[in-house]
Amino acid sequence: MKSITVSVAWPAWLLGQNPANRIIISSYAQSLANKLSIDTRLIMEQEWYSDSFQNTQFSKDQNEKHKFTTTQRGFRLATSTGGSVTGEGGDFLIVDDIHNPIHIHSKLKRESAIKWFSNTLSSRLDDKKNGVFIIVMQRLHSDDLTGHLLNKGGWELLSLPATTEEVSIIGYGHKIIKIRPPKDILHEERENRKQLKQIKSDLGTASFLAQYQQQPVSNESSIIKLYWFKRYKSPPEDFIQIVQSWDTAIKSLAHNDYSVCTTWGETKNGYYLIDILRQKLEYPDLKKAVINNASKFDSDIVLIEDKASGQSLIQDLRNETKLSIIAINPKLDKVTRMVTVSSIIESGNVYLPYKALWVSDFEEEIMQFPSSSHDDQIDSTSQFLNWTKTKKKSNIVIRNL
Repeated sequence: MKSITVSVAWPAWLLGQNPANRIIISSYAQSLANKLSIDTRLIMEQEWYSDSFQNTQFSKDQNEKHKFTTTQRGFRLATSTGGSVTGEGGDFLIVDDIHNPIHIHSKLKRESAIKWFSNTLSSRLDDKKNGVFIIVMQRLHSDDLTGHLLNKGGWELLSLPATTEEVSIIGYGHKIIKIRPPKDILHEERENRKQLKQIKSDLGTASFLAQYQQQPVSNESSIIKLYWFKRYKSPPEDFIQIVQSWDTAIKSLAHNDYSVCTTWGETKNGYYLIDILRQKLEYPDLKKAVINNASKFDSDIVLIEDKASGQSLIQDLRNETKLSIIAINPKLDKVTRMVTVSSIIESGNVYLPYKALWVSDFEEEIMQFPSSSHDDQIDSTSQFLNWTKTKKKSNIVIRNL
């Protein structure tokens, strides 16, 4: 819809309002640029268009795929990234998907597109004071053209994520179009929550965050790199033990954190994340969840942070059940706790499933940490991995004397 709206319909309307308008529109490929140009021309060739905008007529001396003009010497010119616009100038310059998605992870290709925009296309605006520059694109990389221009400043951003995490305002300048509540779906009739979840699974977390949420994640900015994790199709059957790590929260209101349990299988070769339970629970339901989840996976050990709601939980579970509860008292901040176990992940000792209903959300939190809005899965993970380090230190054996 973004291309139909901005690169097809809007130019037809602009030329209908003023046949002398000069419009230059660029896309990453000339074939795509030509298609959008043809679509605009098809609209303008309709009888209803001629009836609505009687002063707008095509010039006979320039009516091609890539460029057509009006009798008032206005035009719509289609070009591509890296293409020549020598001798051309416009009142409206539109960039519609400057990057080829296939090449977006090539630093050379990415920077080449940005350089062409900065050195060539941006100079084609005839009236620097009143001219209009619009960039339409899906986010593909943190260092794409949008990221580059936002870092420079001076641009206004209109972002339309598929779903919202918090209250979001759609608008421009001082005009508010709509206020979106948390978890709002942009166009539910087209893509509902179930369909978006499937799209996220198909695309992968990184691509979904960029293209659908407009939140590209820089691999360089995250503490934990996603490619450090090894993958498994099905978990081994010879686990040494099953350990569950709980990061708990009492209140279940929308703004509170989740209670999270990560379930781990330990082998001689490493640690397999085999399940994640993530819910907002009041205390009675939280206690039931710990008991039921331990029974479900026949867990050998349950780790619970010995703070806030965890203190009462530890005491009650020790009194009322036969679960092997270990209280964890963290002494470092969240970021430091994760950093101290990052080497375990980087060395290839932590395994994630290729497919699971929960794995995309876990990957998203990993890639955004420490800037993510929630870090409960991170806390549960670092708690388990730090415990394994402590356990190994306490099991030192002298092999030779």
